[in-house]
Amino acid sequence: MPIRLYNTLNARVEEFEPIDKKRVTMYVCGPTVYNYIHIGNARPIIVFDTLFRLLRNDYPNVVYARNITDIDDKIILAAQEAQQTCGELTSQFTDAFHEDIAKLNILPPTVEPQATEYIDEMIAMIQTLLDKGHAYEAEKHVLFELASYPNFGILSKRKREDMEAGARVEPAPYKKAPDDFILWKPSDKDQPGWDSPWGYGRPGWHLECSVMSAKHLGVEFDIHGGGQDLIFPHHENEITQSYCAHDKVVPARYWVHNGYIQLEGEKMAKSTGNFLLLRDILKQFPGETIRYAILKTHYQKPLDWSPDALRDAHANLNRLYRAAEAAAPAPDTPPDEEVLDALRDNLNTVEALRIIHKLAKTKQHDMLYSSCALLGLLQNTPDVWFKQAHGGSDSDTEKQLSDDKIEEYIEQRNVLREQGDYAGADKVRAMLEESGLIIEDSEGTTTWRRKV
Repeated sequence: MPIRLYNTLNARVEEFEPIDKKRVTMYVCGPTVYNYIHIGNARPIIVFDTLFRLLRNDYPNVVYARNITDIDDKIILAAQEAQQTCGELTSQFTDAFHEDIAKLNILPPTVEPQATEYIDEMIAMIQTLLDKGHAYEAEKHVLFELASYPNFGILSKRKREDMEAGARVEPAPYKKAPDDFILWKPSDKDQPGWDSPWGYGRPGWHLECSVMSAKHLGVEFDIHGGGQDLIFPHHENEITQSYCAHDKVVPARYWVHNGYIQLEGEKMAKSTGNFLLLRDILKQFPGETIRYAILKTHYQKPLDWSPDALRDAHANLNRLYRAAEAAAPAPDTPPDEEVLDALRDNLNTVEALRIIHKLAKTKQHDMLYSSCALLGLLQNTPDVWFKQAHGGSDSDTEKQLSDDKIEEYIEQRNVLREQGDYAGADKVRAMLEESGLIIEDSEGTTTWRRKV
């Protein structure tokens, strides 16, 4: 079965036909590194990691680019508030981003370009747009002139009059039209910037992705991904400037977008204060639990986030890990074809998980690990999984004993048994069991796991 994806550009599910089957290309908008990412930011990271895994299964070479935006007005403001340089701030939160998503079993992308490394290429693209009559200078700014481009709205299906202020679109008196967007803006002496033909300044947000995708994937590539909130204006403006700079070529053939995560019925967003940091949720549950909870809803649909959804995801993973105890990973075992077909059908992770649980129930363990790997699941051994602390319904993570403390108590119990103090050893065992642990003695050794 061929891969089929919902293409926002054409508003329908289409069979995926890469430009070059020997080199499949995908670009996904990554984080703006001025803070820790929230769970809404994590959804596209998980969704497109899953698509990356599927593409790698079906094609010999997949080039996946996921960028880091490390120059932006939000970064400048956050750095000022933190009394740090922008470089210090972005380095801190880039490291935090990598640390947090690694716990979600995210594969590294093929390339991870950072915006500040491509300033020369951005300046060159701006000059091309000026030379072709699609941009103009005004008060040390360079702006894209939307009146020069008749196809605006081909992705978002919006008309120019629907263009709204906000979302990094700046209304200003120096614009020919309110919806003209910034390609280059001036920086003052206290702001980061670079020398350019238009003065000391910095690039506009939309420009960055057009330049970095073209640099690493080509002027035309296969898939452009991101959250639904990026369709307008960011991805619309990407298409606009790339189309005009590169001789009427739409940069990507397939535009794939995941739905919002909602908290108490409202879209999760830092700007409104309605968000949960991924880092805080990771203190309660393993990253694989978070990943499962996100994959349990189809990527295009809105997802209502709740503690109950996490507990349910954790219980489901417990069932899979119990089934996995009966089989060791077999690296050469191919994934189940039904699981593959579910994922090929517009990344239907809901159906894929249903089939995986059927494999576990029917004891078809030979394909369990390889099928789960397509979704980034069962990446631990059962022994490691059942030792992890989690914020289940019985107790909060903070109240659970650490691994080191458990090992300390077990060693204490072993010493008591060696001394013949079996009553004392039994008290230690009872205390551990009351703390939510299962203690097993076998052939002179003691093993433990957390109750689930």
